[in-house]
Amino acid sequence: MTTGETVIRPADAMRLREAKFAQRKRVNQVALTLSLAAMAFGLFWLVWILFETVRLGIGGLSFTLFTQMTPAPNDVGGLANAIYGSFLMVALATFVGAPVGIMAGIYLAEYGAKDWLASVTRFVNDILLSAPSIVIGLFVYAVIVARFKTYSGAAGIMALALIVIPVVIRTTENMLQLVPSALREAAYALGAPKWKVIISITLRAARAGVVTGLLLAVARISGETAPLLFTALNNQFFTSSLGEPMASLPVTIFKFAMSPYENWQQLAWAGVFLITMAVLGLNILARVLTRK
Repeated sequence: MTTGETVIRPADAMRLREAKFAQRKRVNQVALTLSLAAMAFGLFWLVWILFETVRLGIGGLSFTLFTQMTPAPNDVGGLANAIYGSFLMVALATFVGAPVGIMAGIYLAEYGAKDWLASVTRFVNDILLSAPSIVIGLFVYAVIVARFKTYSGAAGIMALALIVIPVVIRTTENMLQLVPSALREAAYALGAPKWKVIISITLRAARAGVVTGLLLAVARISGETAPLLFTALNNQFFTSSLGEPMASLPVTIFKFAMSPYENWQQLAWAGVFLITMAVLGLNILARVLTRK
């Protein structure tokens, strides 16, 4: 080979290629080592957190934990009201936010590909998706709590629903966009209307991804504390009225973990264990659905 007046012999060209290959191999080994080190660093802290949660939380599990109300300092009690409050608010927030998020995601994926309204909706949804949860809590406080002069479970549900909606919108839109266009075209060729194609073809094909996004949204709001501090606040007694302050596991954990009383601290760790296992179970379920 010649470049200008320089002549490169085949043996020199071979050595040059081997040197470049060796350099790329060293760079690859360095990158792989750094990646493995980063993974090990993250797994170390994750395993440590899970170990401490199990070690300190499993000792507080008992029958009274699920049957008695939050106790006074140095008294016997449980987390029944907090567990019920968390379950009720998370379930109702999902019931309110999931249909809105799914329908908005369908609109963005199926109807508003190049519409200006869809572009604005995506922009606002990205802002809500990245907004701190405490900002949403303050917004609901100003709109509902300050106006009605009382904390309430309904305000907590509204705050959690506003966290669910952008997560479900994003996952629904992304999952529907992954459905091949050939499926839609085949249904259109058979004379099916657009709404029928969406319900029977695209949404059914993407249902695993949509359900996964919904489960991830539920896992996120299950441990939210800041929005509930500004909306539902807390209640040391059992209540099913959405117009009154309502207890929840995250707020109760925050209150009990900061206290100097040993029984409250033990209940706080038991609550942490319950939330961790619930969120872990939801994430595992989401992974299983995604794999299928």
